[in-house]
This record gives sequence, C-alpha cells and structure tokens, in this order.
Amino acid sequence: MLQMDAWGIYDYAEISSTNDKAKELTIAPPQEFFVVTAQRQTAGRGRRGRTWQSLEGNLFMSQAFPLETRFLTDAAFIVSLSLFDAVAVQKPQGRLRLKWPNDILLENRKISGILLEKGENEYIIAGIGVNLKTAPAAESGLLYPAAALTDFGIRCSKEQLLRAYLQAFDENYALWRRSGFMPIRERWLTHVVGLRQEIVVNFEHGRETGIFEDIAPNGALLLRKGDGIIPVLAADIFYKEENKD
Repeated sequence: MLQMDAWGIYDYAEISSTNDKAKELTIAPPQEFFVVTAQRQTAGRGRRGRTWQSLEGNLFMSQAFPLETRFLTDAAFIVSLSLFDAVAVQKPQGRLRLKWPNDILLENRKISGILLEKGENEYIIAGIGVNLKTAPAAESGLLYPAAALTDFGIRCSKEQLLRAYLQAFDENYALWRRSGFMPIRERWLTHVVGLRQEIVVNFEHGRETGIFEDIAPNGALLLRKGDGIIPVLAADIFYKEENKD
C-alpha cells in the first residue's frame, strides 16, 4: 500500500474491475479515503452499461470516500472538474473542455471515462479511466472518438496524473464542503462545451432537441424548448450539427 497524503493507494497487477474491488473494500474500509489502481483491468465498465477498453499503459483507478449517497450528483461534478484540473496542469497541446455529464474532451476527442457508483457504509466510488499512452481504435461514425494524452504532447506517468488528480479533488472537495454545490457548478460551467447552444439529447427511448440553457442546482442539464424547460438527469448529448443519424 502506497500513501498520497490522506489517500491510501492499493495497487494490483491485474484485476477485473477497480470499482468492484473498491466496493468490496468499503465493506470494511482499510482507511477513510483510499484508491484502488491496477496495471491491467480485464472487465472495466463505463456509463450506462458500456464497456471501457482498458489498454495497457493507461490509468485505471477507483477512489472511495465517505459521503451520503444523496450527494452522488454533486460528487460527479467534483470528480469531473478535478480530472479536468489534473489534465490542465499538464499543459496539453489543444483545447480542453468538459462535456455533460462527466466527459473530458481534448479537441473534441474523449480522453477519459468516469463511472460513479454507491459503495457500502455510505461510501461513493468514482471509477476513472484515462488514456495516457494509447486509445481504442476509432469506430466508424463516432462523434467523439477516443484519444490519448500523448496525442496532445502530454508525457506523464500514472503516478504523476494520479497525484495531480487527488490534489485537485481535495481542493474541490474542500470548496464543496465549505460552500456547497454552487461554486463547483460555476467553475464547471466555465469549461463546459455547448452551453447556450442547440444540442440533441439522446434518451434511452427517444430524443429531444433544444438549447443547453444551464445546470440546475441538482446537477440536471436544463434543456430549453420554446418557452419550456426540460430537466435532463441521464442521457447522451451532442451538438445538433454533429448528430448525423
């Protein structure tokens, strides 16, 4: 077990899923704040049941921290903003943006995946995968193809990015504890792509087109359609001109 300030780091040579291992450890937490990492991950998961391709040399991690599950959405914004901050300090050669709900884009290419889940004993688990060295091959027609940080001039080790992330998370988490969700929301909105623009929202059943108006206090995307507002809690969004199907 390694230590990064308040965080205990539990590293494994090979594991099916860092989220699954972190959840198992929350039954009897080895310490209050901890992270599970792996050199190889054989069954990584993404949002909405998708598979996360865990290519060798990339960062696979799950952080576990005690927090009431009613704050799960707040945690999602803290995590994505912190990962944005951690990548930003590496000075990438390209425009770094956030995409609702928790994607990180570099020049409109996806460099990471985030999956938040409930652990045991009022723990939240944030699974994070970052393409440090390699990215999955682009699929035909994919609007936001994957990329690696090396594609944008970033050469950093897993340990360096993990340390930068945990430092950013500690700072943003402390801000949230002091002042609540609104300052996190304001910082997040300064980096988001598509605000005040027309977007397509793909739900599990159907789609809507409207203006990305704002983020609500509960983290929902507010979609304006005419004089009405539709709160969106779970969906995939695209710029209208990018949605070709």
